[in-house]
Amino acid sequence: MSDRTGVLDEAYERLHRTGPEFQGWLSNHAPMTVESLVRAGHAGLVHRWIDDYSTQLDDLPAATHRIGDEWLEALGDERRIGDWIKHFTVELVDRPWQDVLTTWWPRLLPGVAAGATHGVIRVGHAVRVLLEDEPTAPRVAELAHGLGYWAARWEPVPGVAVPAGSRDPEEALAGVPLLGNQTGGIQVRLARLAFLSGWPESLAALRCPTTAEQARELLADLVDAAVLHYRSYGHGAAIMSVHGATAPNALLRTLPALPQRLWVPSLCAAWAATAAVTSIYSPAKAAPEGDLPVATTLNEVFELAASTGDPHAIKFADTAADSFAHNGNSGALSAATRCSTLLRAGK
Repeated sequence: MSDRTGVLDEAYERLHRTGPEFQGWLSNHAPMTVESLVRAGHAGLVHRWIDDYSTQLDDLPAATHRIGDEWLEALGDERRIGDWIKHFTVELVDRPWQDVLTTWWPRLLPGVAAGATHGVIRVGHAVRVLLEDEPTAPRVAELAHGLGYWAARWEPVPGVAVPAGSRDPEEALAGVPLLGNQTGGIQVRLARLAFLSGWPESLAALRCPTTAEQARELLADLVDAAVLHYRSYGHGAAIMSVHGATAPNALLRTLPALPQRLWVPSLCAAWAATAAVTSIYSPAKAAPEGDLPVATTLNEVFELAASTGDPHAIKFADTAADSFAHNGNSGALSAATRCSTLLRAGK
């Protein structure tokens, strides 16, 4: 992506005056959404979309205390969002962005569920831009905001283990047990996974990669499986189920910026996030095949997503486009259409 319009940097500058959350806990999806819009050729929609969306956003929290040697104690402390964003802003001025990312990635990775996985998703969008285009000040600042949000909301998935099984992602995903009590917010549901029968075994069932390249391939296949899973099961929780695909895709996008020694741990974290979202939000029954949309073209899929104005529809279409580019399966486009249709209907 080469944004010669300057719209993305303008959007980042506007949005960096706002915090990564609003109304106390809801994630600010705007930076991720505008990056997806610009990438898909819809830069002309960005500023009007921000005008509408930003009316609900809160100001950026102020930094009050420096993050220093006690950083481990500050992980997961949402009261220190401002401190964490300031910390990464300073680090990214003093050091190359890839060095900062490599230092903090293994520290943040165990808390992949941060902000309902929006911490890692925001970082994934920021890294994709930095890898493909000039590291302008607003783009580096966006990485600081993403890393800061992830650190402040750091939250693990219970029972994470290194995969040791033989199942490919699609088969492993089908074997994830569903949480019986699917009520409450994501933190409440995640905590219940620690007591779910079969949960540890399902995490261990994924095929174990022996090389970094195998981990990358498995991660790409996991994104594909999660996109198709949404097509059939997204009606259970149309918004929250989106993250079963967008979270692993964020990790996949970040791999080229990381040393290969971090690729296998990244797969493990991605698998835990996808399995968790699947368990706590999927319904017991798939939608009838006759109720599912027929795939159209990629352009039509993204036009539909953009027309909804919904950030989750736009971001899911962005991930579905990556999946379609990876394997050419038109089911990915059908899944994106399904997502836009469900969200437009307010499901």
